Amino acid sequence: MSVLAEWFLTAGERGNPDWELPAWSEGNRAEALIHGATYFDRLVTEVEALDAGDHLFFADWRGDADQRLREDGPTVAELFRSAADRGVQVKGLMWRSYPNRLQFNEEQNRHLADAIERAGGEVLLDQRVLLGGSHHQRLVLLRHPDAPQRDVAFIGGIDLCHSRRDDASHRGDPQAVQMSQRYGERPPWHDVQLELRGPVVGALDQTFRERWTARAPLNLFNPLEWLRDRFQSGDQRPELPEQPPDPQPCGPHAVQVLRTYGDALIQYEFAKEGERSIARGYTKAVRRARRLIYLEDQYLWSEEVADLLVGALTANRDLHLVAVVPRHFDLEGGLGRPPTLVGRDLALGACRRAAPDRVHVFDVENHEGTPVYVHSKVCVIDDTWACIGSDNFNRRSWTHDSELSCAVLDADGDFARDLRLRLLREHLDRADDGSEDRGLVDPETAVGEIISCAEQLQAWYASGCDGSRPPGRLRPHTVERVDPLTRLWAEPAYRVLFDPDGRSYRDRLLRRRP
Repeated sequence: MSVLAEWFLTAGERGNPDWELPAWSEGNRAEALIHGATYFDRLVTEVEALDAGDHLFFADWRGDADQRLREDGPTVAELFRSAADRGVQVKGLMWRSYPNRLQFNEEQNRHLADAIERAGGEVLLDQRVLLGGSHHQRLVLLRHPDAPQRDVAFIGGIDLCHSRRDDASHRGDPQAVQMSQRYGERPPWHDVQLELRGPVVGALDQTFRERWTARAPLNLFNPLEWLRDRFQSGDQRPELPEQPPDPQPCGPHAVQVLRTYGDALIQYEFAKEGERSIARGYTKAVRRARRLIYLEDQYLWSEEVADLLVGALTANRDLHLVAVVPRHFDLEGGLGRPPTLVGRDLALGACRRAAPDRVHVFDVENHEGTPVYVHSKVCVIDDTWACIGSDNFNRRSWTHDSELSCAVLDADGDFARDLRLRLLREHLDRADDGSEDRGLVDPETAVGEIISCAEQLQAWYASGCDGSRPPGRLRPHTVERVDPLTRLWAEPAYRVLFDPDGRSYRDRLLRRRP
C-alpha cells in the first residue's frame, strides 16, 4: 500500500458513493497562511490580478461588507465589486443565517450579497441546513481560464468578516465583533487559512459547483419558496461559467478534500445520504498516530471525538496529545455558558483519565496578558499528516453542519512538521527563522519544551508577576466546572442544541461512529 493510501481515505473508505471527486490530488503546492491579516493581504493581491472572464467563487459562514482587508482597505465589498466591474465572474454561496437578535449574521450576510449583486455579481443566500445548523464552509476560488497556472484556492477557518484581521502581535482587529468581555474591546484572534495551487483547485471548484447547482430549495424553512422551487419549470438559478480544466501539477503536496453534509431532510445529488469524510479522514489518521497529535481548535468537545483520541492514546503508550484551545468561549452570557463548559469537560475529562501524563491542553494570551481567541482548526499528526479547514473537533462539525477541509501529505513530511514548528515558534516566542527551534523539532522533546514554557509563565503569574515576564504565550488550560444542579439541564442542552447529531436515525440507533 502506498503512503498516501495509508493516511488518506481511499475511494472505498470515504462513505459517499455519490462523490465524483478524485480520492486525492497529487502535484499541488500548499502553504499555510497564519493570521487573518496575512490571508487578507494575500487575497487582495490575488483578486486584484483577476481579469475579465476570470472566476471568483466564494462560500462563507459570515461576511461583512465593510471589513477592511488591509489597514487602508479595500473592504470586502469594494474588492469583490471592483472585480465584478472588471468583468470577473463573481459568484457567492453565503449562509442565509438566522436573525441578528439571536446573535447570528442574517443582516451582515444579506448586506454583503446585495453589495456584490449591485455590481453585477451573483450571491445565493443558502439555508439548506439541518434544523439549528449552518453552512460553515469557507472557500475562495480564483480561476484564470486562459492561464490555469495562476489558479489558486483558499480554505480554512477565516471568514471575510470582522475580528479576523489580526496578526502575530494579537492586539485584535479594530473592526471587532462582540464577544465575552474577558477578551476586551478588540478581541485578539488566532486563525489559519490554507492556500492551494495545482490540480486540487479543480476538486474544490467542483465542490462549489455541486452546492450551487443542487436542486434542493435554497430555504427549506420557507414553505412558499420550497413549493416554488419544487414545482417550477426549469432551473431559475443563475448559471455558472463552464468549469476550466484542472491546473497542471506544480508542487510536492498531495491533498485530500474532506467534507461534511448532514444525513437528514436534504438530499443533495452529490451526497444523497450525507457525507462524513471529515470524520472518517480524522479517524483514519488519528488511529495511525504514534508520537504526537498537535491540534488547535475552537471547541474540542464531543464524546465521539474524545473516544477516538482515547482509543489512540490507549493503544500507543508513547503517544502525546497537545491541544491549544480558547481560554474562554466567545459568547458567555445568558444560558449559553454552562452547556459549552459541560461539552469541554466531557471531552477533556475522558482524554485525561485515559492518559493523565500524556494529555497537555493550553490556552493563549498576548504579551499584555489578554486571552487570545483560538479560532483555528488545525491538526498535525506525527509531523506527517496535516489538516486545515472549517471543521471543529466536535460532533456538529463531523456530522451536522456543512464543512470543508483539506488534508496535506508530502514525501518528506516537511509541510506538516513546518506547520507545527511555525505555530509553536509564535506560541513560545521563538525566532521566526528557526534558529531557536532547539528541542522543538523532535516531537518527543517538543512536548517537554511546551510544558516547560507554559509552566514558567504560570509560575510568574503565581508569584504576583515578580520580575520580567518570561517568554511564551501558552498557559495550562483549566476547565471550569459546572455545579451538579446546573448540569442537570446544561448537559441535555449541550447534546441537543450546541453539539447536535447530523447522522440518520438508523446510524444513531446502530451507534455507528461519525
